[in-house]
Amino acid sequence: QVQLVESGGDLVQPGGSLRLSCKASGSTLGITNMGWYRQPPGQQHEFVAAITEGGSPNYADSVQGRFTISRDAAKNTVYLQMNNLKPEDTAVYSCYHQRWDNMHYWGQGTQVTVSS
Repeated sequence: QVQLVESGGDLVQPGGSLRLSCKASGSTLGITNMGWYRQPPGQQHEFVAAITEGGSPNYADSVQGRFTISRDAAKNTVYLQMNNLKPEDTAVYSCYHQRWDNMHYWGQGTQVTVSS
């Protein structure tokens, strides 16, 4: 079983940057994709970014060009670098690991608030 611990959420001004981290413990054998979803207040859970075992990223249109997902296999950690943050990026950001059989492991979520 995989346990995910997230960090990095904070209050930031529009145009600012944050880096989210999600470190996994336990066995990561069989994990394919890793990534992030978010849930803005009062809205649906939505895809943000993902990265494959081979390192290929993909992004939601709303964050493409501003966010960068990366992974460090040696540290069992996935990151989300968020630049040029906008108020509409305000959300609880949750990390996931996807197993080969489509089982998802989730972190607890970390709050990102973009406001002046």
